[in-house]
Amino acid sequence: MTEPEATPQTLAGRIDALFRVVRRPNRDQYSHEEVAKACREATGESFSATYLWQLRTGRRDNPTKRHLEALAQFFQVPVTYFFDDAQGAAIAEDLELLGALRDAGVRSMALRAVNLSPQAVGTISEMIDVIARRERDGGSSA
Repeated sequence: MTEPEATPQTLAGRIDALFRVVRRPNRDQYSHEEVAKACREATGESFSATYLWQLRTGRRDNPTKRHLEALAQFFQVPVTYFFDDAQGAAIAEDLELLGALRDAGVRSMALRAVNLSPQAVGTISEMIDVIARRERDGGSSA
């Protein structure tokens, strides 16, 4: 039996993205148990770590509205993140940026680019695109 695919467009993918990007202050990921406990306390309903893992991996895909509201509250995203494709995509982009900025090297580059002209930022963006294409294509020269 193959596992369901957790893409950013699926409920599982969106939940997984929250776990990967939204972290504790010490930058560790939250555990399924921690999140499930907070959701139980928020809803007063049954919400186990196993159930949350099932949602995150796509083995279950029909949570109650209250469960999604509790997850949204815990991860501090609007509940529409789970329902609205356009808003979900926008929030997912913000989450990816947040995750990238956690990397000290990316953060350092971003802070240094703040004082550059729009043209210079465009040049750097083009250079990043070229390097990303080279890496995606296996490191071959352009």
